[in-house]
Amino acid sequence: MRTPRIRRAALAVGAALTLAITGCTAAATDTTTATTAAATSATTTTTTGTITTETSDGGTVTYDAVPSSTSAEEVLAADETTASVDAEYDAADAVTVTLSGDTATADGDGVTVDGTTVTITAAGTYVLTGTLAGQVVVDTADTEDVRIVLDGASITSSTTSALAITSAENVAVVLADGTDNALSDTSSYAEDSEVSAALDSSADLTITGTGSLTVTGHGNDGISSSDGLVIESGTITVTAVDDGIRGKDHIVISGGTVTVTAGGDGLKSDNEEDADRGYISISDGAVTVTAGADGIQAQTDLAITGGTVDVTAGGGSGQTVAEDASAKALKAEVWIGIEGGTVTLDAAEDGINSNGAVRVSGGTVTIAAGDDGVHGDAELLIAGGTVDVTTSNEGLESAVITISDGDVQVTSSDDAINGSDGSGSSGGGMGGGDQAIDGVSVTISGGTTVLDAGGDGLDSNGSATITGGVVVVNGPSGNGNGALDVNGDFTITGGTLLAAGSSGMAVAPTGTDQSVIAATFDSVQAAGTVVQISAADGTVIASFAATKDFQSLVYSSADVVAGETYTLSVGGDVAGTVVGGLGDAGSTEGATAATTAVAGEQPAGGMGGMGGPGGR
Repeated sequence: MRTPRIRRAALAVGAALTLAITGCTAAATDTTTATTAAATSATTTTTTGTITTETSDGGTVTYDAVPSSTSAEEVLAADETTASVDAEYDAADAVTVTLSGDTATADGDGVTVDGTTVTITAAGTYVLTGTLAGQVVVDTADTEDVRIVLDGASITSSTTSALAITSAENVAVVLADGTDNALSDTSSYAEDSEVSAALDSSADLTITGTGSLTVTGHGNDGISSSDGLVIESGTITVTAVDDGIRGKDHIVISGGTVTVTAGGDGLKSDNEEDADRGYISISDGAVTVTAGADGIQAQTDLAITGGTVDVTAGGGSGQTVAEDASAKALKAEVWIGIEGGTVTLDAAEDGINSNGAVRVSGGTVTIAAGDDGVHGDAELLIAGGTVDVTTSNEGLESAVITISDGDVQVTSSDDAINGSDGSGSSGGGMGGGDQAIDGVSVTISGGTTVLDAGGDGLDSNGSATITGGVVVVNGPSGNGNGALDVNGDFTITGGTLLAAGSSGMAVAPTGTDQSVIAATFDSVQAAGTVVQISAADGTVIASFAATKDFQSLVYSSADVVAGETYTLSVGGDVAGTVVGGLGDAGSTEGATAATTAVAGEQPAGGMGGMGGPGGR
């Protein structure tokens, strides 16, 4: 179990983030006793950063930050361990409960029937079959496991929950092979009701087996556990007027087919008291969520390491959200990690949103977002996998953005990459009058990054560094933004960069270990134009097919030599290895020379951020 890393205080409403993140140290402070404890979690680094966010009761809760470099394995190892009940049982030891309309009978001990209420009072295995217009209750002080086998069972309550686990240690709901089962509850609950879901559990709950279960939450939630919830297998379909599936301490999905349609949040873990709880983990299975509010919301950590996850939140990216509402596809306060699987997100607000860190190091992630594609207040790391932001206002946004590997594509109506701490500072380019913000940075060291921006392409309100990988920027077309926009130091020491956009606010990096070609054309070049970049001996070192109108172009690679003159021609074909329209070879046949540029020098008329000549 994780050592607590939470600090709780009933302070003024609001959220704040201290951006001093270098690792993961756990700490807990109780404001009543004013005691402090510290310990180190399973990670190998330490951090002094904290994340403070508003709680449901109007106070605030503060967590120690977890850096984006922390793997899902490390995060989950530090979280509370799950309790599950084996699906296998000996039929000879099971009690069969036959549901018959408004009553039931049992062929063994541990079951009482009072009118339409069936109560299980002892640990053991109970096989439920038939139809009941009433309620099944599990109420036992035994510490051994309770196993409820739904074998063609349908339970409908007009007054309360269909299946309520009010007292038990660990309970499993087993879906018998080849059977269809259903739970449906009342249309309303009293404010002081101890239950509020069609399947309501006060104990750790496991859902397993190979059958199917349809849950309809008419009055509130579909499935709710005030402890942990584990889904191992089965075909589970949940429809709820509020939250679809809630596990207060955790939701762990390791298999099965889970389909949720919810008026509120789709999947939700909301323990605000314990830092090793309130997490969600999906490692396998197929999860489809359609939610009126947030799709998958974890109070602390959210990890996806496998399976198929498809989330639509708030009606999708084309919808607007009320000012006091939240409609994010994936949301967590501390850490979100995607390390495998196929993840498809369509959200009225952010596709991925963390008040702390976001990590993508595997899998395939496709995002359509009405606001940010991926947002991490503190850190955003892409270290592998495929990330395709097809629609967004701003594509990738965080105070510290690092791309070290993977294939990244971003389409945005505003900035495609935005290094920002949320202070409201806007870009303007080096020398544009804006001050660089300490602690804000964009670093690209590997992978492929292809940007299509209506606003700035690669924007950092602090510094930016490119040391490897391939970066291609298309846009913007308007002069109010630039393909590259960096307030502080902007250097390139390796990799390949091609940025084409408007000329009004164009900047270029300083080449240190390799130089930079920065050129401005006499007139705007139309989308679809092919540009050839040729050395003095006529060798084409790069070709590029633009997807947007452009007038400025920046290019840097290991082939660019400081002080040499390069010719930019319009026409011909893109050739060689092509990434985002950029080829590492080309053909000038039929092309016309348009302009020249000396590597390491500003073009005529200037380019706001161009540095002095660098090395090769």
